[in-house]
Amino acid sequence: MKRSRLPMLALFPLSVLAVVVGTPLFLGDHPVRWESGSALPEIVFGSDADTDTDAPGPKTPGAPGDVAGGSSDQGGTPADQVAKAKVWKPGMPQWGVQIYWEDDPKDESDSFIEKQAHKQAKYLIGLGANSVSLSFPFYTAGPTSNTLKDGPKTPSPQRVERVLKVFQEAGLRVTVRPLMDEKSLKPPTGWRGSIEPASRSAWFASYEDFLAPYLKIAEKRKATTFVIGTELNSMEGDAGWTSLVASAEKKFSGEIAYDANWDNYVRGRIDMPVSHLGVDAYFPVKVPDNASVDTLVDGWNTWLDKKSTGALPKIVIAEAGIGAMDGAYHAPGDFYTKDTVNLKVQPNWYNAVCRVVEQRRMGGVYWWSIHFQDDPSTAPDDKTASRLDFAGRPASEKAIKACFTSDYAGPGKAAGQR
Repeated sequence: MKRSRLPMLALFPLSVLAVVVGTPLFLGDHPVRWESGSALPEIVFGSDADTDTDAPGPKTPGAPGDVAGGSSDQGGTPADQVAKAKVWKPGMPQWGVQIYWEDDPKDESDSFIEKQAHKQAKYLIGLGANSVSLSFPFYTAGPTSNTLKDGPKTPSPQRVERVLKVFQEAGLRVTVRPLMDEKSLKPPTGWRGSIEPASRSAWFASYEDFLAPYLKIAEKRKATTFVIGTELNSMEGDAGWTSLVASAEKKFSGEIAYDANWDNYVRGRIDMPVSHLGVDAYFPVKVPDNASVDTLVDGWNTWLDKKSTGALPKIVIAEAGIGAMDGAYHAPGDFYTKDTVNLKVQPNWYNAVCRVVEQRRMGGVYWWSIHFQDDPSTAPDDKTASRLDFAGRPASEKAIKACFTSDYAGPGKAAGQR
């Protein structure tokens, strides 16, 4: 099965890093490695020689291969034969996965995408997920462009509706999440968080036009959440969001959300007029590859304490993930590097993140990611696939399943829940 990949990453300009002490170094929405002496703050914990693969919550019987969704053909599964997810209700944790979809309408029929959506839904339900977030690209002409629009890999609203219908019928809580593609932003010095439109009013008008049909489809298919923006650091706090969100709320009666990048989240208040805040959380923790889950939990909590100590019931981890490779704790969102595969790093990170979600009484977590066209039952090709892929890695799947089937009941009904 072909694997479509998004170049998610772009570096901040070095000049900015030199001025803003503590500003993380990025590849787009994900951090990358840094060398000694970088402006990026490092968190250093003591070494723990015992690699801890214990997952939070009770263990789920069965081998990792018991995860559902195992058909490797393209036949798909009729909706009435797909097992139903445990229905999410307000106050329950969102246990989900980010599915990233770069569409190829020339080679992939409507029938194909429906069958693929059934396959993904079956796999997620086998993991114990109750939620799914469908991310897909939209495009801009460059870092100063005022225009936002669909492009060659943007699924049409009609094709998005077909996929949402499958997820809805499977009983999954659905989030719709358009994501700005970064190819035109002159990486590695540019990314979606550093755009500076020549006319912000024109930018917001263009964005409103692009989002409108997707908001209407989200409403029609009864999605729970629509993410109005993701990792747009340079645009946060602009007055234009008020009218954009108001327009969105006229088309979509569910939850309007914004997903902040982890650096801006810990640095200060995220000034966005939305009812829900997610965090794309790729906190770097400088520990050895054999660090225990407890040590990784300490690393996460040290980052989160920069923002707030104690419970965080209104926060959902919109993206969490890590490469299954040596050195990944130092840069968990490094998309491009393909160091030596280490099958213990990824599940240990997942176990730690899940434990933090429970300890902090957060609203849940979405793992990054599964690519829509992939067969989740097939192990990733370590020569070509991103190390962040988890589908087909038994230990990683087991950790996710243990997280999703834990005893954590959720934070209770959060403000802004509909």
